[in-house]
Amino acid sequence: MSHKNLSDLEAISPIDGRYRNRVEDLVPYFSQLALDRERVKVEIEYLLKLGGVEDVPIDPPPDDLRDIYREFGAEDAGIVKQIEREGYRDIPPTNHDVKAIEYFVREKLKDRNLAELIPYVHYALTSEDVNNLASMSLAKKGAEKLLSFLEGIVELLADRAEENADLPMLARTHGQPATPTTVGKELSVFLSRLVSELKKLGETKQEITGKLAGATGNFNAHCDSFPKTNWIKFSEEFIREYGLKPITTVTQIEPRDNLAGLFHNLQRINNILIDLARDCWTYISFNYFGQKTESGEVGSSTMPQKVNPIDFENGEGNLSKSNADLSFLADYLTTSRMQRDLSDSTVRRNIGVSFAHALIGYKSIKSGLNKVEPNEEAIQSDLNKHPEVLAEAWQTALRKFGHSDAYEIVKEKTRGKKLSPKKVKEIINDLPLPPNEKARLRKLKPETYLGKAREITETAVEKAKQWLDER
Repeated sequence: MSHKNLSDLEAISPIDGRYRNRVEDLVPYFSQLALDRERVKVEIEYLLKLGGVEDVPIDPPPDDLRDIYREFGAEDAGIVKQIEREGYRDIPPTNHDVKAIEYFVREKLKDRNLAELIPYVHYALTSEDVNNLASMSLAKKGAEKLLSFLEGIVELLADRAEENADLPMLARTHGQPATPTTVGKELSVFLSRLVSELKKLGETKQEITGKLAGATGNFNAHCDSFPKTNWIKFSEEFIREYGLKPITTVTQIEPRDNLAGLFHNLQRINNILIDLARDCWTYISFNYFGQKTESGEVGSSTMPQKVNPIDFENGEGNLSKSNADLSFLADYLTTSRMQRDLSDSTVRRNIGVSFAHALIGYKSIKSGLNKVEPNEEAIQSDLNKHPEVLAEAWQTALRKFGHSDAYEIVKEKTRGKKLSPKKVKEIINDLPLPPNEKARLRKLKPETYLGKAREITETAVEKAKQWLDER
């Protein structure tokens, strides 16, 4: 069967099979069609920029040329593929993808009666001049797409944190009952971390660099042909106009250090959301969070009563896969033998795969957050069962009144013990404290021992909303 007729059920990658409809937003940046269109754009814009060089004897018409990439579609991408693999018109097969792009542009110029421009298509360029500008630009746009989607998670987390700012909850450290917190405050921690990294992502993608400097990074052919032209200035202007940050001290390839920085930034974002997914999964297992059911949904193939936290599990899995890919890409793409080797070419084609797994993860976690709601009864019940978490307050009160052995006093009465309300009163009455301080401690309950949880939550929410407004 021809691969052209394959269904999503026959795709090897789940990205193009099971999850295809969840990653459609990334097709304009990471498909072969997208890459070919962007490479054609680089060639056209470079040709137009050459037309502005005083010594270069061409005057290309901008609209006619830009229409070549503006109108570039699946049929055009098919022609590029045909030039590379089979040949097209009088062009033999190139067995070289960028050369196929060059010849495609030449054919389009012929069709527009602009044959005089043909000698200057891909003039003095190496393939990597075209490829790096195209792939860096697409990666930057893809990162912006992820950033835009993550705004929705920030907005949702901010709303959930604000709604539950006052809802007390037993905290857990080392998995054991610990001093109380609130549901909103715990969500605000993830919110604050996420906003911090998203701000960095906005900055990091602006630092993505591009190169245009010829076969070994010295503008050899450019300078030999037109020695009077300031080719370094030309290159820097062109790259800025293309939306990237210029770098001129290079070999044949752009070193991709800033691209690696983008990948590392995305890894940290993914880790925050993996952390969130695992905590939500755990809160669901504690029955702290309930899950809204959907009509027709199946939780287990054999246990019909179950509502599994599949969104958080799917999110964790896909974000972990994305991180594995991002780590590999960051390591691999920043190394090259001497001035150039081609092993990075096939690796770079997988940038979209890492972004796709990330997007699937983001969508799953957002879906999970939309389904969960706090189970206030279960949360309060757990608080009632663990009055011993107030031991911190008791020993701190003793310290306040000058007892240097405060910790030891309370430890002897509480460590590893399950305390009843009656036992709590006995312990407090037995503490060497003034009567009014004992009375205060007897009134203290886990659900009121919350410190600045609300204020911390409100600050995080406010900062998140400010970031969203500035976006």
